[in-house]
Amino acid sequence: MAKGKDVRVTVILECTSCVRNEVNGVSRGISRYITQKNRHNTPNRLELRKFCPYCYKYMIHGEIKK
Repeated sequence: MAKGKDVRVTVILECTSCVRNEVNGVSRGISRYITQKNRHNTPNRLELRKFCPYCYKYMIHGEIKK
């Protein structure tokens, strides 16, 4: 069986707020989560509300490229 046509793929979710809130060019950190999604059910980029330990609140985490 071909490995390239898997239905479930591993995606990385990154906090959208931490990327934008760099203070003086230095960021405290970027929250990232690893999860899986079904490529057929959700063909668009995945966005979930997850807890960000650097912002200390629930923020939107968006899918990024590997």
